[in-house]
Amino acid sequence: MTVSIEEKASFEFKGRMLMATVLYLKDLDSRSLHQQISQRLEDAAQWLLDAPVVVDVAHPEEASQVELLTAVDTLRGLGVNLVALARHPELDDQVAAMLGLGSINLANGRDVARSEPPARAGNSKAAPAAAEDTLVVEQPVRSGQQVYARGDLIVLAPVSTGAELLAEGNIHIYNTLRGRALAGVRGNEAARIFCQDLDAELVSIAGHYRVAEDLPDAYRRKPVQMSLDGDAMCFADLMGKS
Repeated sequence: MTVSIEEKASFEFKGRMLMATVLYLKDLDSRSLHQQISQRLEDAAQWLLDAPVVVDVAHPEEASQVELLTAVDTLRGLGVNLVALARHPELDDQVAAMLGLGSINLANGRDVARSEPPARAGNSKAAPAAAEDTLVVEQPVRSGQQVYARGDLIVLAPVSTGAELLAEGNIHIYNTLRGRALAGVRGNEAARIFCQDLDAELVSIAGHYRVAEDLPDAYRRKPVQMSLDGDAMCFADLMGKS
């Protein structure tokens, strides 16, 4: 007689998506990194402080192991929650393991948001995203949902608290924005955010951001457009009056 004994599984794969923030490093100078990142973290909302972070190096072909190690140690010393290194031909799994990080492929660009230290003076603005990459969303974006567009993102419905919009180009919201909107996430400083009713948790353009507490009272719950002037985020009504 054969007795079947049910094996108790010790693990289970979960079909769950977790958002990570990409820290796009234009420069590996540890002194600049410490100064700029520490300032950014002092001003950051709690979600950014807790977010898992993927390090993406702008010029991997020029990065030495010493520079990488120093930069990673600097970030860890500031409490940045590093989880992985963005994979490049010059930065493979072995380099990631040397840094004590996992390795992730960001080629499709759709799983993560990018955050950059403030751009240095003299950097030119990136070209606007191509029109053919525009994404239109007609349904409400609910808490916990994330939408990523390679070009412009147009949302015709409300964006709830806890929802997140990310676009490499502009973001247009023809309704209420209560969640987070991050435009120009690949460094496009010419990107803008437009919305009919501003009640956001966070708005960001090319890594420069304002949290809810820092939004100008004059533009709360009103039609507004947001843009960058250098490192400063500017607010104006939809008719262009600042």
